Amino acid sequence: MTTTNTLPVNFGKARLITLWILSGLAALAFLGAGGGKLAGGAAMVEVFNNVGLGQWFRYFTGVLEVAGAIGLLISRYAFYAAILLAIVMVGAIIAHLTVLGTSPVAPVVLLVLSGTIAWLRKP
Repeated sequence: MTTTNTLPVNFGKARLITLWILSGLAALAFLGAGGGKLAGGAAMVEVFNNVGLGQWFRYFTGVLEVAGAIGLLISRYAFYAAILLAIVMVGAIIAHLTVLGTSPVAPVVLLVLSGTIAWLRKP
């Protein structure tokens, strides 16, 4: 018995469309989150006061998120942007669980989304 591992001809196109949809959604989410941090929203200022690393860390995180969001939309940089954002989300999950005592659902979802994009974009 012979088995073949052939994929449908349109698999590449479906994968590309899925990838761009996921990248667009993630970029919007990270632009919103990073933009809120950079704009100095009261909630973000309070969260980073509770983290205890100072407001410079809010700006740093905001810049990473905005830069990563832009990188997701540039094919050449999308893999690296997704890895960067996944690392930022690991830090956010740790902060939510250890320092903030709040639910880490949002960063977990964004971690899974970033990880999926990185896996689909791997060189």
